Amino acid sequence: MSATGGTATSPIPFNLTKPQYLELKDEIDAAIHRALDENIFVLHREVAAFEREFAAYLDPAGGTRVVGVGSGTEAIHLALWALGIGEGDEVLTVSHTAVATTVAISATGATPVFVDIDPATFTLDTAQVERKLTPRTKAVVPVHLYGHPADMQPILDFARAHGLAIVEDSAQAHGAAYRGKRVGTLAAEGVPHAAAFSFYPTKNLGGYGDAGAIATADASLAEKLAMLRNYGWETGRRYYSLLKGVNSRLDELQAAILRVKLRHLDEGNVRRRQLAARYGEWLDGVPGLVLPAEQPWAHHVYHLYVVRVSDGAGRRDALQRQLRERQIGTQIHYPEPVHLQAAYKDMGYARGSLPETERACDEILSLPFYPELREHDARRVAEEVRRFFGV
Repeated sequence: MSATGGTATSPIPFNLTKPQYLELKDEIDAAIHRALDENIFVLHREVAAFEREFAAYLDPAGGTRVVGVGSGTEAIHLALWALGIGEGDEVLTVSHTAVATTVAISATGATPVFVDIDPATFTLDTAQVERKLTPRTKAVVPVHLYGHPADMQPILDFARAHGLAIVEDSAQAHGAAYRGKRVGTLAAEGVPHAAAFSFYPTKNLGGYGDAGAIATADASLAEKLAMLRNYGWETGRRYYSLLKGVNSRLDELQAAILRVKLRHLDEGNVRRRQLAARYGEWLDGVPGLVLPAEQPWAHHVYHLYVVRVSDGAGRRDALQRQLRERQIGTQIHYPEPVHLQAAYKDMGYARGSLPETERACDEILSLPFYPELREHDARRVAEEVRRFFGV
């Protein structure tokens, strides 16, 4: 992809989506007009085509099916629901994630149970899942965070041993891979499985509004999901409900846009990895700054570039203020873990109950990062970070 940006003194935003649109404008505009000319906007040709194409992208061997839904949150919710998770059940997941993961679990009537994270990957610490197991545990939702996969083999082994389902939260990991297989396809024999994707505009594969999808190798589960998203209607038979469903449908315009962007996803991910490598070169050796690391079994697609300031929130916040003063945008993903937020106070978690999760929230900072970010702008970001640390 080509890069866009400003002068050495112009603001550097945390993220921009318009440069990608301008680069792909002719293709995207043509796709939108194609959908408008077809003039059928719900569950028509564009959605069906995107579902086939995204399934082929995830699994070129052809064993995966994709069902488009209204958002990534609804993808997790519907996947769990279709797998039979509901009232009285417990679902293991992480607290260091977008709250949408927890919202989706709660929407089924099940209770989220939080497991601490591995500080190297920010994903579920597989060494701790066993201690969270109870007779009510029915599923695990590992989150592939920031573009880095969770360590899935121990999770799959744990799920198989205890008869649990798995729903991969792949909202931030389009194109990421674990031991050579793309996330979203990491099923194992004997483990009920689905994967949820978000196409929120800032994702590696993002639309221009809310959109999501569920991937599964289970054809009967895919059929059930296709009914659940559309009032529970029998496939091909309008107004006849076989199941009690909801309205959560990927629309034709978003599908048309996503079909264009899917063709450029790998190219964008290559650029993300290149930018991450450059940041790594420029920030290597800065005392007190911990850079993201890719595990040997992972293919990281860098949805975000997240560093840690090891002296805690005070110094992290000072760095963020200094960058802001120099017109450099940053964000914190995420400043408060879910288990300590006011909405989930009734779950009974105390500060200190998930130490690695809480420490991460005090130390992390997301630097400007998107495929069209110019290298000289990224270098300027790195220089300002180094200046803050006095190196």
